[in-house]
Amino acid sequence: MLEVCLLGTGGMMPLPYRWLTSLMVRTGGASILIDCGEGTQIAMKKKGWSPKPIDVILFTHYHADHIAGLPGLLLSMANAERTEPVLMAGPKGLEKVVSSLRVIAPELPFEIRYHELSAKTETLTFPENTALKPVTVTAFHVNHRVPCYGYSVALSRTGRFDADAARALGIPLRFWNPLQKGNTVTDPETGKIFTPDMVLGSARKGLKVTYTTDTRPCASIAENAKGSDLFICEGMYGDPEKKANALEHRHMMIEEAGKLAKDAGVRELWLTHYSPSLLHPEEYLPEIRTIFPNTVAARDGRSVDLVFEEES
Repeated sequence: MLEVCLLGTGGMMPLPYRWLTSLMVRTGGASILIDCGEGTQIAMKKKGWSPKPIDVILFTHYHADHIAGLPGLLLSMANAERTEPVLMAGPKGLEKVVSSLRVIAPELPFEIRYHELSAKTETLTFPENTALKPVTVTAFHVNHRVPCYGYSVALSRTGRFDADAARALGIPLRFWNPLQKGNTVTDPETGKIFTPDMVLGSARKGLKVTYTTDTRPCASIAENAKGSDLFICEGMYGDPEKKANALEHRHMMIEEAGKLAKDAGVRELWLTHYSPSLLHPEEYLPEIRTIFPNTVAARDGRSVDLVFEEES
């Protein structure tokens, strides 16, 4: 299962009812945070989630509305007595930017590990983290005024366990559970090695969430969002008169987000990262739903639990 919460939906500046950009995805007791604008901690508290289990923090880019909430969040993680390392990933310059922000959060009881993105598309895996082992994060370059990335978070699912095959191979019952989880095991008594492919069928459909903000429509978004269960996309402006602003500052119109969702064949679209001038994005839903019917004008705190098909 992937638990998804859009903590903040605002762009540029916070409003009384709208915090700045942030998304949190949880699975197996671990958490991935994408962006950390002002109000992220407050939104997290309102949701009832803790910052302590955040193992990975991803940044789309380093404009203030996407990262200014980080120092306070790090201090809260420290106060929660976190000691495990935290991985941060984002465009080039990540360590320099975070180190500058940490002037007001200099001492932390955990290590920060940095991964600076440089390729147009890059895949991150977390084999050392049991909870995140089946998770793959794909970072893809988008079209903003500064280097900026979107992210797809995918949770894979192994094939169905074949108990008859396990019995036929004489695999002891105590090894069934680790094999089902995709681990190779060795019988210490006989030295025999058992691998998951011996007892697992073909991989089943997993879950996928794609998130992108601060960009013009581009091919990389549709390519990487393809087949997503949930596509969270910037809808900075709705009024056609704002198209010139979108072009100049490389942001996206709500209509354009709908077209990307349609092209990518996603299941559901959540709009986010609204301009402060866009007070009621839901007013544009009738129009965008003619392009992509399953569209939501998301508000802060919108959440969903994505489950595997057989469990839905």
